[in-house]
Amino acid sequence: MLPNFNLLEFIIIIIPLLFAVTAHEYAHGYAAFILGDSTAKDAGRLSLNPVRHLDVFGSFILPLILKLSGAPILFGYAKPVPVNFSNLKSFRSGTIWVASAGVITNFVLALASAAAFQGILHVQPLWQNMILQPFILILLKLFVYSVMINLVLAIFNLIPIPPLDGGRILTVLLPIHIRQKLTRIEPFGFMILILLLLTNSLDLLITFFITPLINLLLSV
Repeated sequence: MLPNFNLLEFIIIIIPLLFAVTAHEYAHGYAAFILGDSTAKDAGRLSLNPVRHLDVFGSFILPLILKLSGAPILFGYAKPVPVNFSNLKSFRSGTIWVASAGVITNFVLALASAAAFQGILHVQPLWQNMILQPFILILLKLFVYSVMINLVLAIFNLIPIPPLDGGRILTVLLPIHIRQKLTRIEPFGFMILILLLLTNSLDLLITFFITPLINLLLSV
């Protein structure tokens, strides 16, 4: 067994992570669909079934590496849903809406998870049942990780590096000649983000944005 590795806690982390990345990708596909592009639907990716979106490295190996390396934050991703942006009714506004859909969804899930956490925490009859207490503690952990993971996904995806959502939004707002230069780094976007994570280069983002938001939503 790996040192400092707790299988139960890792499972508790993976469950909200899979739900968060699945909802994120579904939101992209659904937004594209209602705005005129059926590529994700035609590919069978307009689904809330996590199996259709999983990326072995991004959904399992990366979170494990971050957990074991003591990284200050947990992050993961799924296979991006295919979108043909040229099919959208309006290329610029449609691209912005499709790119924003995943981020908005993760913020909503973070708020819903925080509300569930606060609700369970303050229902006294649940805590008076000694049999239920271990399960309630696990459920609370699930919602805590859900808040953390969804906030991280939302905020990290706003980083202006293609193919992250922030990079996608930035590219359509820039002049065409600058846009072309920015899109060249898209194949390396996730590698850049992982490198930033493993080298603690995102500490300021975590310290001044993510951690205060988590503390605010989970304050008791």
